Amino acid sequence: MNAGASLLELSNRQYKMLLVVAEVYRQQLWLYEHEKRSIEDRIVSLSQPHIRPIVRGKAAKNTEFGAKFSASYFNGYVFLDNISWDNFNESGDLKSQVEAYKNYTGYYPESVHAMH
Repeated sequence: MNAGASLLELSNRQYKMLLVVAEVYRQQLWLYEHEKRSIEDRIVSLSQPHIRPIVRGKAAKNTEFGAKFSASYFNGYVFLDNISWDNFNESGDLKSQVEAYKNYTGYYPESVHAMH
């Protein structure tokens, strides 16, 4: 930039990548300066900066990547109730999903199934 370069000469894609790289640098510098190993909303992919690591603590895979969602099923239809690239606790959705079912059908479901 000191040599006369301008941000206006960057394509939209290049400008977005510059912003992502600057944020990765900021995060890494903070981790180094504070002698930490984790930071909130850590970017782990330059090409997909919205993806966040989800720590599961499973034996085979300690960390997973991708969207996390909760869904409900009724009468052959699947409803996507919550989707996020950030980690969230699905149990917080259960009560509202059951109540939404009751509001839609007029009665509570016969059974509720959840995976742990």
